[in-house]
Amino acid sequence: MAVNLKGRNFLKLEDFNKEELIQILDTADFIKMRNKIGVREEILKGRTLAMIFEKSSTRTRVSFEVGMAQLGGEALHLSARDIHIGHGETIPDTSRVLSRYVDGIMIRTYGQDIVEELAKYSDVPVINALTDEYHPCQIMADFQTIREKFHKLDGLKLAYIGDAANVANSLLIGCAIMGIDFSIAAPKGYQPSEEILKTAQKKSEISGAKLIVTESIEEAVKDANILYTDIWVSMGKEEESKKRFEVFKNYKIDNKVVDMASSDAIVMHCLPAHRGEEITHEVLEGPRSVVFDEAENRLHAQKAIMTLLMGK
Repeated sequence: MAVNLKGRNFLKLEDFNKEELIQILDTADFIKMRNKIGVREEILKGRTLAMIFEKSSTRTRVSFEVGMAQLGGEALHLSARDIHIGHGETIPDTSRVLSRYVDGIMIRTYGQDIVEELAKYSDVPVINALTDEYHPCQIMADFQTIREKFHKLDGLKLAYIGDAANVANSLLIGCAIMGIDFSIAAPKGYQPSEEILKTAQKKSEISGAKLIVTESIEEAVKDANILYTDIWVSMGKEEESKKRFEVFKNYKIDNKVVDMASSDAIVMHCLPAHRGEEITHEVLEGPRSVVFDEAENRLHAQKAIMTLLMGK
């Protein structure tokens, strides 16, 4: 094993270097290959993961719960109704209590500050399964999928079309670390923050990745190997729906956009997808789409993260 991640938290990609992220991807590939031939690695036998959900999700719950089972461990689902985190009990107290019961904590919540505070007081690894600012587990599954299709990451170009929310933020920083050129086409007011850009630019100085922020879809997707999008209205932004539909109505991936990209371009979406809004049905179901490969790899990438952080 090239690097040792045992006991580390997985809160945001900028906390890791390229070698460490590659270790996660290599582990994910190995676990996936073994799983496909029917070999279950019970690396986490006797271990328990607490899964805190303040935001619901199909893929996150199923992939973590199944992942723990396949690794020989157990997962405990905790909804906002089951615990009092931040409502009747402080985050530090919740963290210290759970640390006495379980071997790892996964949390899907709103503010990144909640995840950071939970990790500060925890004696066991904390995994960020999504906040309003970041979605690092998704991006590891994305990178695993991209490597499967292109057999590399360095030198590729990823174009993201749409709102610079949690997935876009983590993609931007992740690409900057891994040496993938990244461009984002988004309307003004919905582009990456200055803080996120500054972090990504620092990482890109090491990797050599080129970063572009533009309002132009044509500029963003030129020569892109990967096209990526996400829903226009993220969880918690529902009151902005009408405004966002108007702002983003031209920021969608359709066949015209696919034709602007590289001839080998693949199309990605973290799901759930709103067909006809940010992506057309034809593209999502078309030959360039790797969306369901990407969804499957949430399972394998997260198993790798848990193995490296929580393994004996």
